Amino acid sequence: MREMPLPLLQGTLDLLVLRAIRAGPIHGYAIATAIDEGSGGQLQVEDAALYQALHRLERQGYVEAEWGASQNNRRARYYRLTPAGRRRLAQQTAYWRSYARALDGLLGGG
Repeated sequence: MREMPLPLLQGTLDLLVLRAIRAGPIHGYAIATAIDEGSGGQLQVEDAALYQALHRLERQGYVEAEWGASQNNRRARYYRLTPAGRRRLAQQTAYWRSYARALDGLLGGG
């Protein structure tokens, strides 16, 4: 039986999206699927929140998008990281890993 999804913590959606995009051009549905599957179904992203994050990241210069055809021949926007997006991903990954270690230490997990 699948557990209920966990709510996303504030500030994590952009990191999760950047992480999903890091390997190369990917469309929105595949990003949502990567987050869901990568978290074992624990983190799920609503469509509206995902596309708001993608547009925000594009405005900030962290991702670029172009139109292409999906695997089932539908028109889709494909997103890829810019050099600034790769730097942002590295910074945010380091921050959240540090945060998780500190929290784990406080909770007695270390």
